[in-house]
Parts: sequence; C-alpha cells; structure tokens
Amino acid sequence: MSNEVKAPTNHVVDHFQTPAVANVTAVRQFVSKTTPTTPVPNHQHINCSHQQLSPEERRLLGSIAWPETPRLPVPISLSTTSDPTHSTFTILPVRAGGQWHVGDELEALIQIGDFQGRPKQFGGDFLVARLHDPELLAGVAGRVVDHLNGSYTAVFPLLWEGRAQVEVTLVHSSEAITVLRRLTMEQPGRVYFKSLFQSGSVSETTVCNVCLPPTQPLCNYTDLHTGEPWFCYKPKNLSCDTRINHYKGGGLGKTDRQNLSSGATQTTSTSQMFVFIFLSGQPEVKSSTVKPEPAGYYYQGAWRALGGATVHQFNNASAISQCLTDKVVHLYGDSTIRQWFEHLNSVLPDLKEFNLHSGRQNGPFMSVDMARNILVKFSCHAPPLRFSSVPTNELHYIANELDRLVGGSNTVVVIGIWSHFSTFPIVLYMRRLQSIRRAVLRLLNRAPDTLVVIRTANLKALTLYETLTNSDWYSLQRDKALRATFKGLNVRLVDAWEMSLAHHLPHSLHPQTPIIKNMIDIVLSYTCPQKNG
Repeated sequence: MSNEVKAPTNHVVDHFQTPAVANVTAVRQFVSKTTPTTPVPNHQHINCSHQQLSPEERRLLGSIAWPETPRLPVPISLSTTSDPTHSTFTILPVRAGGQWHVGDELEALIQIGDFQGRPKQFGGDFLVARLHDPELLAGVAGRVVDHLNGSYTAVFPLLWEGRAQVEVTLVHSSEAITVLRRLTMEQPGRVYFKSLFQSGSVSETTVCNVCLPPTQPLCNYTDLHTGEPWFCYKPKNLSCDTRINHYKGGGLGKTDRQNLSSGATQTTSTSQMFVFIFLSGQPEVKSSTVKPEPAGYYYQGAWRALGGATVHQFNNASAISQCLTDKVVHLYGDSTIRQWFEHLNSVLPDLKEFNLHSGRQNGPFMSVDMARNILVKFSCHAPPLRFSSVPTNELHYIANELDRLVGGSNTVVVIGIWSHFSTFPIVLYMRRLQSIRRAVLRLLNRAPDTLVVIRTANLKALTLYETLTNSDWYSLQRDKALRATFKGLNVRLVDAWEMSLAHHLPHSLHPQTPIIKNMIDIVLSYTCPQKNG
C-alpha cells in the first residue's frame, strides 16, 4: 500500500502498512503567499532580443524548455489554479519489496489539485524537493519529474543511514509561470537604471538600460570588445563622455503593483511532507550506484560531492592559508561572489584588506597576505547591475578582465553572474555567458593550468517584489543556461542551487555562513586536491 497525506492537515497520519518498514509517519504543513497574475501594463517596451538567434542560442533555449502553461482569463479565477491544500502525495513502496537500504531511491508521487479540489490535468508547476534529517544535518536535493498531466514524481537517492524527512515545495503554480513569462515579454524594463552626468557645476541624470526606445537621442556605451549593449538617454546640456556613475533607478511603482495584484492568485506555496524512514545498516554506497545522481549531499553539516573531486574540510585558517600560499584568487561577479571575498577575510586573520576606497557593494576589493604571497581580488560584473552607485570606471565586463589575465597554475578564477539578469529576456543573459565562455577558452588555451570555477544560481526567499523581479523560476532558467553554456569546458562547478536546496537553513539570496563555508571548501578542494581522499 502507499502512504497518502492529503491537505489540509496538521496531524500525524500513519497508514503505511508494508511489513518492510516500521514506524513510518507523515505530517504536512502549509504556508502560503500570494503574488499577482493580472496582465502587465506595457509602460516601456524594450526589445532586447532584436538580433537573430544563433544556432548556439537556439540550443541554449532548448536547455531551458518549460512545459506549456495555460492561457489565463481576465480577470483570472483563483478557483482553477494550483492549490497545495487540495494536492496529495504518496510515498511509493520499494520496487523490489522489503526495506529501503542506503543506495536505494525513494519516490513520492504528487498530484496537484486546484482550489475546487479537482485534479489538474496539465503540468508546468514549479516544484522543488529535498530529503533531509535536521538532527544529522544531512540533506540532498530531489529530482522532480513533470508527467504533464497534473502529477509529478519526486525522486531521492538514499545516501545515509537513519531517518529522513521529505519536503516538497510548490514554488509557483503553472498559472503563475504564465504570468512570469508574460511579465518578461511585456515589461523587461520593469527595473531601470540611471546615470549621473557631470561637468564642472553642471549635472544631469538620465535613464539607462540595455535597450531604450529611441524617443530621444541616445548615448551608446556598447562595449567595443564584447559587443555587450548599454545605452543612456543623452543629457540635454552635456556630452555622453561626462557620465560618471551607474545605479539602480527603480522598479515597479505602487500603481503597477496594485494593477498586478488585482485578482491575485496564489503563486508561492510551501508544503512540507515529513516521512521518517528507518534504513538498514548497509555501508555507504558509491555515487555511481545512485540514480538520479545529484551533485552532492550534506552529512553532519559537511558537503560531500558525488562525482568529481573529493571535498575536504578546511576548518581552520592554517589549512586555508596553506592551500592558498603563492596563489592569486580572482573573484568576478555579483554580491553572491562578494560573499566569498568577505568570508575569506573573516576567517584568515593574516589576510589584510587593502583600502581601495571602493563602494561596499561593488568594489573592487583586494586583500593580501604578504608572508604567504596570497592575493585575493573581487570585481563586480558590468551592467545590468542593481547596486546603489558604481563609478563608470569600475564597470568591467568579465570577459575583458579574463583577457587581461596571464593565468597559470598559481591562478584561481571564480565567476558568478546570474541574479541581476532576471528582469531581462533570457537571450541577453545567454549572450553575456557566451562572451565569458569565449574569454575562458582563450584563457585556458594560453594557460591550461588555470583553475576556473563557476558558481551557479541559488534559491532565495521570495517576497512579492522578489517574485516579480528575481523569482526562483527566473533563477532556474539562468541556472540551466549557465550549465549548458559551460558544459564540456575544463571548468569546475560549485552547485549553489543544490547546496541551498539541500541545506536545512532557509533559502536566501545571500546564503548563510555554513553554506558559504562549504562552497569555499569546494573551491579549496579543487585548488589543493588531496591524494587518498
């Protein structure tokens, strides 16, 4: 028989009666938030994808393919949208019968229902899942398979002995995905930027973006080397070369948010399904026997990779400093990479930051350990960039920075770029990645011993504003595109997506210190691989 827990419920249900497993219980809890699904006002049309798609871009678009989602009536009816309280899940019995062992897979069958309790007949909901044990500080991301008929299967490899909890989250309903798709098409400029132009006592501020309607003269700041576009409206009394900074101008106004929230539908819902499983005392299996194979899992708070280099724990300053001796570490990207610079500074007392009088959001930053010949540098990527203010002479494209590196066995390059591209069409992000990929290839061709590490996107807490500008669905698309772009290249990944999903700490745009520490351990393990690990 199967164990089915239906919503809503806050009590324990125990009717899993297979003889192979004892004391299997399940609990389901619900937390719901709402985000809007009404049509997006088309205040500013920005055509950022006017170029013809290349074969590579068409391939990358294929890598992020999502099932068709329903067209929505106006006004939308909440009753026909996905509702976690009318959704069920069933833990499927062990395929071969008997008890679950380490090395087996656990499968949960999920049926999504709408607010009227009717089973959904199509897919496209955005679900994520994990298997974890808070006491063991163990966790692994599950793989969710969409059967395109309203049902889904969450598959988890069983990697440790003991008990575990299944947690499945409905991040967005299929109807909400329709809205997010429409939002990107109709209002890609919902976050806009500005620049200050100044000459002597004369100053002006104008709107800037990747592409702007040519309703007035434009200043063209397209990068000559990478071809990355950027434009500002030309100030009335100053020339284009008097631009001195870049900053985020704003996003959707109050009126826009009110228009969006009329007829709001549930798009972010969390359902926790706890299943306690007692596994037999089998030895831990090798990752090759576990399918589907995740990037890794947590056990006793430490990340264990499943494939690739063995991850070692660098638990003190001496071990980290020894690994980084005679190394130059270049960190390029957004604030989630800046976290790594800050972490290294905080745990290495002999790594001293040199005061470059830079803004604390954007840098650039540089820290030095003179005795061990360690240099760590951070530089933010070029626009789009939602920072408060960045001097124009500090706006550097990652590809150009890579072309300036000599590289070699003493050089570590870390790249993390994703979050600031969420409000734009995905093709814009793909083109930025392809530019960086070409530069990485040039670097590895002239210095093949250079270590290049790519950080993927991660899940975050979703407020209404975050859902409209930086939804996890947008991040997932960029995560898939990034992996497809660098697949087959001699680079290493830090799988921030799985590391944030599998961990017991709440999702955050900027993961908490225990997760950052594990990420740094991965980079150090790539930098200083240990034999007989």
